[in-house]
Amino acid sequence: MSSPADPSTTDKMALRGIRVVELAGLAPAPFCGLIMADFGASVIRVDKPRAPDTERLGRGKRSIVLDLKKSSGASIVKKLCTNADVLIEPYRRGVMERMGLGPDELLAKNPKLIYARLTGFGQDGPYADMAGHDINYVSLTGILSMLGRKDGPPTPPINLLADFAGGGLMCALGISLALFERSRSGKGQVVDASMVEGAAYISSWLYSSQDMSFVWGKPRGQNLLDSGAHFYDTYETKDGRYMAVGAIEPQFYQELTTLLGLNDEELGQFGDNDSMRKIFAAKFKERTMEEWTKVFDGKDACVTPVLTIDEAPHHPHNAHRRSFVQSTATRSPYMPKPAPRLSLTPGTVSEGAQVPQIGQHTVEILSELGYSQSEVEQFLKEGVAKQTAEKSRL
Repeated sequence: MSSPADPSTTDKMALRGIRVVELAGLAPAPFCGLIMADFGASVIRVDKPRAPDTERLGRGKRSIVLDLKKSSGASIVKKLCTNADVLIEPYRRGVMERMGLGPDELLAKNPKLIYARLTGFGQDGPYADMAGHDINYVSLTGILSMLGRKDGPPTPPINLLADFAGGGLMCALGISLALFERSRSGKGQVVDASMVEGAAYISSWLYSSQDMSFVWGKPRGQNLLDSGAHFYDTYETKDGRYMAVGAIEPQFYQELTTLLGLNDEELGQFGDNDSMRKIFAAKFKERTMEEWTKVFDGKDACVTPVLTIDEAPHHPHNAHRRSFVQSTATRSPYMPKPAPRLSLTPGTVSEGAQVPQIGQHTVEILSELGYSQSEVEQFLKEGVAKQTAEKSRL
């Protein structure tokens, strides 16, 4: 299970030498695997036969296609996990056990394995066997009830909060903690990563701050940080773009109003939130986003342009820090750089790190596992495994 990345790069990365088996799934598990790969781990993604080409988070991974419904396919996964450090599996409770790939079986063969189970509702409870998506998981945390405009319904935050933050990212944290513990005890363990619990944990401050009446206490969309305050919102500019305003502290608010050019009469209406919102809206409509950006750049008014994902990589600050890297591995010309930055062993997007075709490395991986050419050919003939035709090495 070698890494496809440049060894001179991976030797300097935090997860160098860590071998990960990722069972293909939707967004959360691939993102978790991407984090592992970006910080130096060797990641093999196990894809399903006839899987649609929807993977966008496979950068730096290798792909093998196996039919896990066939005992031989499951046996190959078991062999993969015998020498792996981490398994990431995204299936509902009981699926892995029915294939003979549950934690009891795999940890018996490899006691040092970190067995990460990434699901929406977790491994037990009334909802453990029920289907769901990000909006459902966030709704159970209580946080969805807090998101949305005044007099409007709860608004889902795309699928970032549960799938990626509470799911993939928190699962990667759990794996990292388990790997650290293994360095002391020598023992692997099961990581039960529930997206409901992950999204709730990320929202800990929202729970612990409910007694802060100056922040909360009003209906959705009428509080300090949920678009209820005129100084914490977005405003349309003359050219139909938007500026983001977050001037909470008095000194920042003063700088904001000064740069907006508000007079004493207008400032006298500060206590009337609705009136001040109208004044702000009218002021921001007087100039374009570019013009306002020049006014506020470098000033402590907490005002920034609302950029598109095409513009963000080219913003002077992001460009200076090289926060985005050019990408030939995805349909987007740029991708975010791995974060956070480590001074000694930073994450890196290798120039050679590509999103693999489904089944691109099947023969290569089977050969590495010690299967003979005739055995590999038999797997392919029986449909246990599948190799991308144009990449076949037989």
